Amino acid sequence: MKTQTTPQGLTLVLGGTGKTGRRVADRLKAAGHEVRIGSRGSVPSFDWHNEQGWEACLDGASAAYINYAPDLAMPGATDAIAAFVELAKRAGVKRLVLLSGRGEAEAQACERIVQASGLEWTIVRASWFNQNFSEGAFIDMVLNGTITLPAGDQVEPFVDVDDIADVAVAAFTEDHHNGEIYEVSGPRLMSLTDVAADLSQATGREIAYVNVPHDGFVAEVEKSGAPKDVVWMLDYLFSTVLDGRNAHLTDGVQRALGRAPKDFADYARDVAATGVWETAQ
Repeated sequence: MKTQTTPQGLTLVLGGTGKTGRRVADRLKAAGHEVRIGSRGSVPSFDWHNEQGWEACLDGASAAYINYAPDLAMPGATDAIAAFVELAKRAGVKRLVLLSGRGEAEAQACERIVQASGLEWTIVRASWFNQNFSEGAFIDMVLNGTITLPAGDQVEPFVDVDDIADVAVAAFTEDHHNGEIYEVSGPRLMSLTDVAADLSQATGREIAYVNVPHDGFVAEVEKSGAPKDVVWMLDYLFSTVLDGRNAHLTDGVQRALGRAPKDFADYARDVAATGVWETAQ
């Protein structure tokens, strides 16, 4: 029989105001768990670039959701994860859930740190989120009706952030996920042409995909005034991760939750109903 457990103390959710962290925190709170948000704006404040605040955030925590921003592939991420895990262990944390990246050697190096910690652990590997088009860097493209990205015809099994959050929460609340690596994906391989078609269907207006040169795209992101780490991340994701290495479906959502992952078309329909993509007439 699978055992439902309630962590003693509280769960620290790093990135608790972001796409996945906010959903993890909300789900845990709704289930009656004590949660502390770890973000720059929280009290106590958590900043990956300032270890001085980490101890206060970990005080009394029995579990932690590790979400490194903007990406585990960033230079310095491995050292930061190692330092955080060591401090978490000394603080009495018992269980870690790491949000990792599919097909990223640097992310897998961070996974090994968590695995070697001696603590209970679960790893959730994900790549491109559905929500990038509604809560992330690409929402303005959807609003403007043209998705201009340097992706060619490459396909990707976009995964829904709600599925990621559900897997993470299961890992915190059910013992049988300990020691598991869940590589999660959506149910379909999709090109950005497919994405644009689903968005067009959901919004009732034409949204096109236009492939653009990689260097020109990065230059435009820089020109827009985006933070350097965001520029670096987008450059890395389009030049390295979106090269076909993740162009296959995985069963992580099914294994963890016993159900199929959410399809992009269903995501698009649900988001369209909220009015997020409605443009001024």
